[in-house]
Amino acid sequence: MYFPVLFVLTCLVSADAAAPRTYLLQEVGNPSCVRCCGPSEEPAEPPKKSKVKEYAVYPMPRVQPRIEMSILKGEKGEIGGKGPPGISGKEGQRGHQGQPGMKGQKGQTGPPGNSCKIQYAAFSVARRKSLHSTEYFQTVVFDTAFVNLYEHFNMFSGTFVCYVPGIYYFNLNVHTWNLKETYLHIMKNNEETAILYAQPSDRSIMQSQSLMLQLRDKDEVWVRMFKRERENALYNDDTDVYIIFNGYLVKAMDD
Repeated sequence: MYFPVLFVLTCLVSADAAAPRTYLLQEVGNPSCVRCCGPSEEPAEPPKKSKVKEYAVYPMPRVQPRIEMSILKGEKGEIGGKGPPGISGKEGQRGHQGQPGMKGQKGQTGPPGNSCKIQYAAFSVARRKSLHSTEYFQTVVFDTAFVNLYEHFNMFSGTFVCYVPGIYYFNLNVHTWNLKETYLHIMKNNEETAILYAQPSDRSIMQSQSLMLQLRDKDEVWVRMFKRERENALYNDDTDVYIIFNGYLVKAMDD
C-alpha cells in the first residue's frame, strides 16, 4: 500500500520585512490507495506526478497596544502628612523700609495698677558755715546731706529737682545773726512761694518756715537770700548745725 506523505516547505522571513512571505506545498505520490504488486507486475496506473502549489503569505499588521490614561485615572487622593522641615537657607539682605502704616484703633483700658506701689522722694541738707549776702539775690548752697534719696537734691546748685510729681512738704530752719537782718525766699522755679524774715535784734534766734507745694516733673525748689539796705546774714558755728532745709513727698500724683 502507498501512504500519502505531505511535505511542507515554509520560507522564514523576518517579522519586520515588508515583502510578502511564500511557502511551497508539495504533494508526493498518489494520495489514493494502490495495489502493491510484484516485480513482474506492472502497476494498474502510473503514479501521478508530484504537484507543487505556491501560496503567497503576507505579514499580519503589527498591533501596538496603547492605554488611554485618562480613562484609567482614579479619584484624587487625600493630602499627605507634613514632611520634615528642610535645611534653613542663608539669611538674605535687609530690605528697604516700608511705608508707614495706618494709625491703629485705640486699645482697651488696661487692668488697674498695683495699689501697693509706693513712690518716695525726700531730702534733708544742712550748711555748717555762716553766710553773708554779697549780692542782691544769692542762692543758699548746702554742704552736708543727712538724707538725699535717689540724689534728687543737687548739692552743687543747692536745688531740689522733682522726679516724682505730687504734693511735697518743705521746711527751712535758720539761725539769725545779732543786729543783722535775715531775709530768705523759698523758691519754686523762679517764683517766690514763701518768705522767712527776722528783723535785726541784739539777740540771735532760731527762725523756721514751712509750706506744701504741688510739683510737676522737673520743677525745682531752692532757697535764696534777698539783700536790701541792711546787711543780710545767717549764723552758724563750727560745732553745731543751725541752717537746715528739708523736703519730702506726701502723695504722688495719680497717672
